[in-house]
Amino acid sequence: MESQTVFRTSLRGLEKLHEGKVRDIYAAGADALLMVATDRLSAFDVVLPDPIPGKGRVLTEISNFWFARTRHIVPNHLTGRAIAELVSDPAERSMLEGRSVIVRRLKTLPLEAVVRGYLAGSGWKEYQAAGSVCGIALPAGLTLASRLPAPVFTPATKAPAGHHDENISFGEVEKLIGAPLAARVRDTAIALYEFAAAHALARGIIIADTKFEFGIDENGNLTLIDEAITPDSSRFWPADTYRPGTSPPSFDKQFVRDYLETLDWNKQAPGPQLPAQILAKTSEKYGEALRRLTA
Repeated sequence: MESQTVFRTSLRGLEKLHEGKVRDIYAAGADALLMVATDRLSAFDVVLPDPIPGKGRVLTEISNFWFARTRHIVPNHLTGRAIAELVSDPAERSMLEGRSVIVRRLKTLPLEAVVRGYLAGSGWKEYQAAGSVCGIALPAGLTLASRLPAPVFTPATKAPAGHHDENISFGEVEKLIGAPLAARVRDTAIALYEFAAAHALARGIIIADTKFEFGIDENGNLTLIDEAITPDSSRFWPADTYRPGTSPPSFDKQFVRDYLETLDWNKQAPGPQLPAQILAKTSEKYGEALRRLTA
């Protein structure tokens, strides 16, 4: 992937509304936003000091790929408007090219819609202790990386930068947004996961889990926002080396998490610097995910 990196943006003439863990958000009129995917990487909910070359463009291309292919399941926030409508400076347009989209302003739902198809991460730790994932009972005898009998919806709070997301029960989601909308979010997230998992598996990638974010438009329509099924929001495993009982290699930021676990770091900001070889390998893994999924 490219060597140019973008860690933080500051666009002239546009109001910056928010700087997230990865994306910078600007006002684009009363009904739209400019969303810029930087090359920042967060791990354990801490933004690390070193950008991953080309990462923002990979995230944007993969998300747009899925947005285009899942409209039959749920509408998404893309407007299709060109960046040139908002940004006239050639240098800024060049920097934004491939990593920016203009999206609709929507009411964001205050949760991350996580779907798990395999046993990994915090789900595996809970299963070992309690035989469940986010309070959902699972069959006995499963091992690390086991495929679940059916995908499960395990929502989480959406924490601001520097804070940790927390798993919540479906009942808590119902209290947050109401039972009818909670059921729509759950069913839509599972349908998206199943559609994407089948596509990816045919191309040699297992999507172990992923998370979605949703908004509501002025007519109450559920809408897919932010990003979709990227190496930042998912666990991607190579299907050809998958073996239950072992921790699979990945095409996602789990590679960085695994490296960080070897350090004497308390998982609080500031995050440690990453060696050049870790940055290069991570960039390579993101690029491989893009090529496999979209070829």
